[in-house]
Amino acid sequence: MDPTRCARWVAPWLVVAACAPGHPAAPAPSGGTPAASSAALPPVPRVTGPLRIQIVYPPPDATLHVRDSSFIFGSVGSGDARLTINGQPVRVWPNGAWLAYLPLPPDSIARFELEARSPTDSASLSLAVRRTMPEPAPPPGARVWVDSLSLSPRGRVWLGADEYLALSARATEGAEVHLQLPDGTVVPLAAQPQPGEVPEGVRVFGAGRPESWRRDRYAGVVRGRSFGPDPGPPLPKPGNAPPIGALTDTSWATVEAIVGTDTARARWPLQVALLDTFPVVAEFNDDTAHLGATDSLSVGRAAPGATYAWFFPTGTKAVVSGRRNDDLRLRLSRTAEAWLPAADAQPLPRGLPVPRGSVGSVALTASPGYATLRIPVSERLPFRVSEGERTLAIRFYGAAGDVNFMRYGASDSLVRRMSWDQTASDEVTLTLELSRPVWGYRTRWDGNDLLFDVRRPPAINGGRPLAGRLIAVDPGHPPGGATGPTGFHEAEANLAVALELRRLLESAGARVLMTRTADVSLDLWPRAALAERADADVLLSIHNNALPDGVDPFAHNGTSVYYNHPRSIPLARHIQSQLLAGLGLRDLGIGRGDFALVRGTWMPSVLTEGLFMMLPDQEAALRSPRGQQLYARAVFEGLRRFLGERARDE
Repeated sequence: MDPTRCARWVAPWLVVAACAPGHPAAPAPSGGTPAASSAALPPVPRVTGPLRIQIVYPPPDATLHVRDSSFIFGSVGSGDARLTINGQPVRVWPNGAWLAYLPLPPDSIARFELEARSPTDSASLSLAVRRTMPEPAPPPGARVWVDSLSLSPRGRVWLGADEYLALSARATEGAEVHLQLPDGTVVPLAAQPQPGEVPEGVRVFGAGRPESWRRDRYAGVVRGRSFGPDPGPPLPKPGNAPPIGALTDTSWATVEAIVGTDTARARWPLQVALLDTFPVVAEFNDDTAHLGATDSLSVGRAAPGATYAWFFPTGTKAVVSGRRNDDLRLRLSRTAEAWLPAADAQPLPRGLPVPRGSVGSVALTASPGYATLRIPVSERLPFRVSEGERTLAIRFYGAAGDVNFMRYGASDSLVRRMSWDQTASDEVTLTLELSRPVWGYRTRWDGNDLLFDVRRPPAINGGRPLAGRLIAVDPGHPPGGATGPTGFHEAEANLAVALELRRLLESAGARVLMTRTADVSLDLWPRAALAERADADVLLSIHNNALPDGVDPFAHNGTSVYYNHPRSIPLARHIQSQLLAGLGLRDLGIGRGDFALVRGTWMPSVLTEGLFMMLPDQEAALRSPRGQQLYARAVFEGLRRFLGERARDE
């Protein structure tokens, strides 16, 4: 480096100060206007009591991850009170609840000054909470800087010697930016302007687009180089965690941004190792602690942190082709790869070949509740099930087809046709065409045979579609859940609605399986497992919504229903239609969601988000028997219509 360039270290930002002016703060949006209360919801009851300011959210220990505005809500104890926050008037509902969406100054501490007055009293309260910007602004007056928190990737990475590792960083616009390796090699990072990021929470609720382009982004690639302290093997033996390098180790790489004679420099917190050419084979098991409290499925993703895409039963094997921090990359076939939690993988003895196998002749067996397809596979290969309206396809990776026979067995009306295809040179797909819409399925290994159970749709009485049906009803939470302005917990609201739903279902002749009937904490997996073990016909999970920090609650509230598998879309549409009619709220639509209660494959299942706990009128409705009845009646009617429609498909 040119010794005339000056540099100094400042964490987490590394800057060289010059005479350039600081970046101005983004203009703050104006406060939201409360949406009109739905005529369908019961009126908010009037409460007249002592004046007392209570803040439910944010609590004093919160950290707000917001750009320029956020919400705050609570109660003042009386509907007769007037309230201001930071000098802005805030609406108080008749029960004393309030909700505000406020602009925030560009400070690391968000400060709220609350003043309340009633005809006979007054009160004040101050709240200060920590705030972090989604994308921090450069330090004022800095001519050159590097955002050390933006450096990606970071942590530990293992990859093949012929692979390119993509690098990205955020630094001064117009700077010369490069990565400096410990041996003196310089890897340039080129400017790569990108649209501004929109918070995921904003996108989820159907609003937001990039406001501007960010021209302080830089990207580059490096190949065939290891650097940083040695992270150890990609899949160490159980109990041996990969080592983390000491900060003083001289093998760390650094990133530099240069403007004129000034330089900002940061250590790149990245340990890179090149994989041995000898294959590492892993076997999947989501219960390595042997506690027996899992669903015996290891989840694969298309990228680290992405949504769930594969579900591998315990015992499935694949070759490890890389790792990034706590996620293993698996090579499923020549063209397919998946990422799996490293904690779910156990290394097999060194020297084993890459899993490759054949799919043999299959046989179908009829049972009263389902049809089972036995698929002989020479290895427990990874696979994926894809669902159509009346089709189920199983794709095996690393496989060759040797399907001489496809035996249907005794006459069965469910599976109309079977076929297979060598989809790629090392992928085999088996396809089942059904005579009726898919109701559910499940998979499990029996030796090296994969057993694929296809569930028969229940026999539904068209005149009384709920009669005799077993409906699993899940009151969502606890643990977790939202809280309303007056302190009403979502778990309580969900349970009240679910108990009313049970009453309606039983009055229509249904049998009801409740995942809980009291205010008890229950994890997610046991709820879904309970419904599957009981062979429930449908699973309904009752919830009420909340928003992430920074999203305007007055503009983005409403009703929605989530599903995960295609078979549940008609159920979601029917329930959403009835919720809209019964509650009269804004239509947020149905959506596919990666929720544990709707990921199960044995039955149609949906998760309802009827109202928003943080909206005072909606929280009040959930407190009232009438509001609980409106919610439960809508879910009941949507389910009844779905089952009636399925009865006509028989």
